[in-house]
Amino acid sequence: MILLGNLLNALGGILHSVIYFYNLILLGRAICSWVNADPNNRFVQFLYATTEPVLVPIRRKVPPLGMLDSAFLILLLGLYFVDAFLVQSIIDYGARLRMSGYQ
Repeated sequence: MILLGNLLNALGGILHSVIYFYNLILLGRAICSWVNADPNNRFVQFLYATTEPVLVPIRRKVPPLGMLDSAFLILLLGLYFVDAFLVQSIIDYGARLRMSGYQ
């Protein structure tokens, strides 16, 4: 059980890091949209290429809220929920499995 607990802890840590990194990419995208960054810049193109495939399906289903991009907010809240609920549950379950292996 200790091995499975360590595996789940590692998986949870990796998922948490991926979500954190994607949140930074989303923050960079938001900043670029506020300052009207050069669309020919490779960094700006990377930000748009990594966020647009996720934002487009959300935009199709949810209308914009005035000047706010509701798809952006929904994605941020969704990522927060996945991190706080799913990833933390995986880490906690892994910790319980590790502790049960010591008894």
